[in-house]
Formats: sequence, C-alpha cells, structure tokens
Amino acid sequence: MTYYKIVVAYDGTGYHGWQVQPGATTISQILIDSFFSVFCQKISLLGASRTDAGVHALGQVAIVRSPIEVESEVLRRAWSKAIPSEIVIRKVEQLDRLIHPHDGVIQKTYAYHFFLERPLPFVQRFGWYFRRKVDLELLQSALNIFVGTHNFRSFCSGDDLQDTIRTIDSMNVSYVPAWNAYRIEVKGKSFLRYMVRRIVGACLEIASRDSLSLNDLANVLSKQNPCHTLPNAPSKGLVLEQILYEKKGGAE
Repeated sequence: MTYYKIVVAYDGTGYHGWQVQPGATTISQILIDSFFSVFCQKISLLGASRTDAGVHALGQVAIVRSPIEVESEVLRRAWSKAIPSEIVIRKVEQLDRLIHPHDGVIQKTYAYHFFLERPLPFVQRFGWYFRRKVDLELLQSALNIFVGTHNFRSFCSGDDLQDTIRTIDSMNVSYVPAWNAYRIEVKGKSFLRYMVRRIVGACLEIASRDSLSLNDLANVLSKQNPCHTLPNAPSKGLVLEQILYEKKGGAE
C-alpha cells in the first residue's frame, strides 16, 4: 500500500461538501471516482477538514491510501485530467507511512467573504450579499469576543454533545478592493461543525441591528445553548484557505 498527502482547491458550489455521502455528489467521491477512471484502482481518502455543502477550499489536505505506487507529479497530472475544472489538485506528496491528516496540525485558516453592495457576477458565488448597513468597528468588536479559549456549544451544529471547547487564535475583518468585499479571517487549530458560519452570522447581526448589543452576543456564548435566534451565515461565503502542520508533517 502507498500513501500520499494531497492539497486540493475547489469551488464547492453545487457539491454536497467534502465527505462521501450515499446518493450525493461530493468532492471526495469525485476524487475517488476519477482516480479509478485513470488507474483502475480503488483508493481511500481522508480529509483534514470536513467542509459542508457549498463551502470552498484553497488548501484542503487529504491522505490517500493507494494500492499502486506512481511518482507524485506523474500521479497529479494524470489524475487532474479526469477531474472537473472546479477541483484542482495543487500538490501530491508521497509519504513513507500512513498518517492521519489531523496529526501535527498547528493552525487552520478560514476566510468568510461578504458584500455590502450587489456583487459582480464572477465573485457573487463566493460571498454573502448582506443587505443591511454594517458598523465595521462594532463588527470587529463582536468578533473579538470569540478570540481565545471558550466553550462554543452555542455556535456549533447542535450535534456536538461532547467536547465543544475550542481556541480561536484571531478573527479580523478587512476590505478586499478587487472584489469590493469584506473578508473575515479566522485562525485556530480546530473548529466545530458550522462554528465559523454561526459566529459570522451572529456578529453581522449584532453589527447591523440597533436593538442588539455586544452584551447580547456574550450572553449567547455563555449560555452554551445552540438554540438561539442569531443567524447562521450561508455556506457560499466560507473558504478553507490553509492548514499549517508541524515541520515533521510537512508544513503547507
């Protein structure tokens, strides 16, 4: 058996996320099926992050378990010819042993993009058109509430009943002139399902409603209850940008 680490970028529009699901078109399933179409061999594939339906990636990392051995660059080029244009295999690295894609992770970077004016057609699928006026200074203050180590039970899918304590290293909002968009960059070692989107949706709500305050947001966080009325930002604005590893795992 041969093991590879791959770095994959994809436009998640029209896909039911990364993870293989019965009867659904997913990024993993496309990669598995396309590998078989080229090499007539079945592989297993395990991703470092389970991106949901509609979420995009620039630096998804996955471990491939293959019954055949092919030189890394040859494999990447041949495999790439069989996948649709919205998926790109950016890098293939052969490993000397099987590792888990979570092992050695130092930090993951996600970005969420939103527009305050109607976006241009070629970028609209990568961000949320938020139609209310946003106080950007208040938005940054809202994001700062989540920096550090907290119990994020209130900001996950609701199915995470075990360990919901996570650490966010930083959350910052900036302007992207080329897109006429705003970008919220989130960095941390690991995240719960829907966590980034629920935080972004909640913070934008706070920053656009006079009837809500930073104290309201802090209270929702402290109650550790996912059943609240603050919105979940749509998946189309979220991008998994990068996963950094310890040097022994090969930093990406």
